[in-house]
Amino acid sequence: MDRFSLVILAAGEGKRMKSNHSKVCHKLLNEPMIKWVYDAGKGAGISDVVTVVGHRREEVMQALGNTVKFAMQEEQLGTGHAVLSAEKYIDESSRYVMVLPGDAPLILSETLKKCMEYHIKNSNCATIITSILDNGSSYGRIIRDENGEVLKIVEAKDATKEELEVREINSGFYCFDKDELFRLLKELKPENSQGEYYLTDVIGLMKSGGKKVGAFVLDDPTQILGVNDRVQLYDAQKALQRRINEYHALSGVTIMDFDSTYIGKDVKIGKDTVIYPNTLIFGKTTIGEECAVGPNTVIEDCEIGDFVSVKMSNLIQSKIGNNTTVGPFAYLRPGSVIGSRCKVGDFVEIKNSTLGDGTKASHLTYIGDAKVGKNVNFGCGTVIVNYDGKKKYTTEICDDVFIGCNSNLISPVKINEGAYIAAGSTITDEVPKNNLAIARARQVNKANWVDRRKRD
Repeated sequence: MDRFSLVILAAGEGKRMKSNHSKVCHKLLNEPMIKWVYDAGKGAGISDVVTVVGHRREEVMQALGNTVKFAMQEEQLGTGHAVLSAEKYIDESSRYVMVLPGDAPLILSETLKKCMEYHIKNSNCATIITSILDNGSSYGRIIRDENGEVLKIVEAKDATKEELEVREINSGFYCFDKDELFRLLKELKPENSQGEYYLTDVIGLMKSGGKKVGAFVLDDPTQILGVNDRVQLYDAQKALQRRINEYHALSGVTIMDFDSTYIGKDVKIGKDTVIYPNTLIFGKTTIGEECAVGPNTVIEDCEIGDFVSVKMSNLIQSKIGNNTTVGPFAYLRPGSVIGSRCKVGDFVEIKNSTLGDGTKASHLTYIGDAKVGKNVNFGCGTVIVNYDGKKKYTTEICDDVFIGCNSNLISPVKINEGAYIAAGSTITDEVPKNNLAIARARQVNKANWVDRRKRD
């Protein structure tokens, strides 16, 4: 396929969002809206991407990072003016330009790729993605001649009553011959109700110049729906949620409740895993086969093995081995690596620590900045004290250590293989292999103390 460049339009203010943030940076399934558009273009095979920014440009640039080039539209003078501002950033080797709105996150890569192929096959100078809507609302209308050929696009604000009755609408998605596009953009005049330079006017100029313009009619109009306010943002997210949940269900995952399960687009889940209600799974998360996840669980950027149970817990940037149980009410913070056949129970918090296979922390425990071996048992109420107010320190716990309940391990400290920590101990020094460490005051019973206190 001949080389395409992609221009994403993201300079508008989005007043109807009533927000302090850029419209295209509002999130759907935990991803900025514009990232969905960018990924669709990349998925269609386009590597040269220019994003036109203006209003709250820093936020948009941060959302996309260094994955694209940015063109500044200093004044928002219309879509034609926006595309023209991208001209000098487009790769010279590109023959075609695809233009996408940054506020239409439902478009699929497959659709864009088919449109590109259609554009080339039909030798079009411009190809418009269109669809049929019963109520075109604010969308521009596709006006065809008596032979059914595309004649022009009329914006809804400039359309006559008869033109507004046309059901074929302009999506705002286009493919263009690059050289012809930028030649005609320089001829645009703001002769419309908005006083702006409309990209859609290029279509009329191409037709009047004898150039071929085609329409790629999309059967699924939901793909081109844009987001202009919070209601439409909700509608778009529900559409993405349904699409992704259906994909996983058809791939062998049981989702108990589609409406309360939110799964990000990059998540991978193995077959025969069950997702229970009120579960959110985002980022680059992978979940193995025959797991049970949820209810009331949040997982982000985690790697989870097979036969794992995660119940009513929060997991972030962590790794979990096979046959491990987590929760309820556990919190795995970034950098946690949990081995196989482990147990992380209720009200256990782990941060930046490694737990070897078979290790158990069943309840009410904090493990931070620790290297823990295999088959270690953490008694209830154990705390690794890793912070002195200025710096954090590491604790090393070797294999087969037993830690009694209500113990404090003051980092940095090492507990060697097979050692026991007596309940209620505060450990500040290294414990040798197979030793019992007792670090607490000896019990003293004071006879008749209560009676004396009452008399006083």
